[in-house]
Amino acid sequence: MLVFVIGLALTFILVVRKTRGAILIGITVMAFVAIIINALVTIPDAIWGLAVPEVPDKVVDAPDFGLIGEISLFGGFQEVGVLTGCLFVFTVLLSGFFDAMGTIIGVGEEAGLTDEKGQLPGMGRILMVDGIAVAGGGFGSASANTCFVESTAGVGEGARTGLANIVTGCLFLLALVFTPLAKVVPSQAATPALLVVGFLIMAANIKEIDWSDVTIAIPAFLTMIAMPFTYSITITIGVLAFILLRIATQRFREVPWLLNVVGACFLVYFLLDPIEQALGVK
Repeated sequence: MLVFVIGLALTFILVVRKTRGAILIGITVMAFVAIIINALVTIPDAIWGLAVPEVPDKVVDAPDFGLIGEISLFGGFQEVGVLTGCLFVFTVLLSGFFDAMGTIIGVGEEAGLTDEKGQLPGMGRILMVDGIAVAGGGFGSASANTCFVESTAGVGEGARTGLANIVTGCLFLLALVFTPLAKVVPSQAATPALLVVGFLIMAANIKEIDWSDVTIAIPAFLTMIAMPFTYSITITIGVLAFILLRIATQRFREVPWLLNVVGACFLVYFLLDPIEQALGVK
């Protein structure tokens, strides 16, 4: 907790002072502070989490690529059945797709890349790249390589073009051989950066919400407060609330037909458990 609180204060101070690389400096400094604390005080590894801040025995290590390609596209269907497999795919697809949508729009807004209607040009190509990256992560037996809201940290430092993405990707490749060094940074030192990024996103975008229209303000409010409770950048609750309130105010015709289709999919998503029980799917 001490590492987190000091890191949050330090990062905000650097941001307020408009220090270049404020977020990176905050993470690096607090990683060193965590190493010192861990050396002076006996703290169980479980409290630190996945990364224990201690000086590694070696800085460079050869990565293990043994799991690349170890996949079975239809093995899951053979194990649980076609119906259960399809429901699982639907759940993951819906959750992943709209999590990505929320992240892409958020990062695009922060970067100033959206047009006057709040739309992001080239969305189809962005989603195509994101989908290929997710599939690539599965092929590598890794977590889904979808877009993450942490990208706004780069935007906050001035990133606006694809060059920043290329540099970040190259640094990730380089990090493969420096895994022991990267594992030194605990989440307590990195988490303050997420709060700072959250502030930057809110400061830039919340003023764009039409708070005078309750059918927009309430869904926006519900979406924001749902994120910390669901650990997901999801827009499902906001979409359903928007459709419901537009119906209640007799403005249903103002809801685009595609959004109604999406809302129906979201409703099925929330009702998956009783649907599975009704169909006898475990």
